[in-house]
Amino acid sequence: MSVPEKFTGFQVNGPETWTEFHKNEFQPKPFGDYDVDIKIECCGVCGSDVHTISGGWGEQKFPLAVGHEIVGTALRVGPKVTLIKPGQRVGVGAQSYSCLDCRQCKNDNETYCLKQLDTYGAVWPETGIVSQGGYSSHVRTHEHWVFPIPDALPSTVAGPMLCAGLTAYSPLVRNGCGPGRKVGIVGLGGIGHLGLLFAKALGASVYVISRTHSKEADALAMGADGFLATSDPQWNEAHIMTFDLIINTANSFEGFDIDAYLSLLDVHGKWVSVGLPEDEEGIRVRNQTFLKNGCFFGSSHLGSRKETLEMLQLAAEKGVRTWVEEVKINEGNLKGVMEKMKGAGGRYRFCLTGYEEAFGR
Repeated sequence: MSVPEKFTGFQVNGPETWTEFHKNEFQPKPFGDYDVDIKIECCGVCGSDVHTISGGWGEQKFPLAVGHEIVGTALRVGPKVTLIKPGQRVGVGAQSYSCLDCRQCKNDNETYCLKQLDTYGAVWPETGIVSQGGYSSHVRTHEHWVFPIPDALPSTVAGPMLCAGLTAYSPLVRNGCGPGRKVGIVGLGGIGHLGLLFAKALGASVYVISRTHSKEADALAMGADGFLATSDPQWNEAHIMTFDLIINTANSFEGFDIDAYLSLLDVHGKWVSVGLPEDEEGIRVRNQTFLKNGCFFGSSHLGSRKETLEMLQLAAEKGVRTWVEEVKINEGNLKGVMEKMKGAGGRYRFCLTGYEEAFGR
């Protein structure tokens, strides 16, 4: 199957019209020795997509096709590619480049590379071309950021794992999630539900922490060992200093009592925030809060290639399944999905399908 000179995607022209998608051709970056051209089959819808095109995360480069939870078929590989073969079913997440030569890259921390580039909205060096994401017919990506998808994982299940899943999985494994550990997941959305599923697959005892009880039944169906609703009186008292690790996936800090959350951690327990709310104020943290249990407070960004491959294999072996709503990609459906994402979102990840219908074979 040949690769077109130009790719086609559903692009937004700016934040003023962020729910209006236009099907346009665009020029991908020049094909390099280590590049892989992928015909896209499906793409998960990430909260990042909405924050980006609506202006919530500040100025962006338009027109822009977002989407970075991509699964498709490798059509063409560069002459120096060794990790991927034509015809393989593969995935691409939120990052598409790092230098692979710095201290971070050489220590499986390439997602923290100072030269890292995002799958969409980044300017490719020496070209001025803005990278376009997975709401498109094809994507062109360096082989290091292209991942073989295990046969046991359906494409629409694997896609959301490449951003939401990895965002949760990396801080879980880096901070000791496993048998004998008590782990909290704050927020049961796209990232949070995959955090719960992967924490259980790793063998931990897992509690979901949410504002109300509205998602408790779903959390328990996913395997949660317990559920805490912060709207309940003294919601944290029975669990003070009992958690080893808490992953915060919350998309808003409104009414967020950080002292109550951190009180849950055991001595030197860890709080890791991965959600990126639009609110400018963020969280106010006092040193006195940390003195009670000597807890650590940090963040995490995506994950390495090594972690991505391990995560996909774990999902295949343990039967981890994203809770996904499939939606055919077209202008009208994209508008509807974006509006739902701005509100309550889906249960618990939208995944765009019907790419051959939209873009042809």
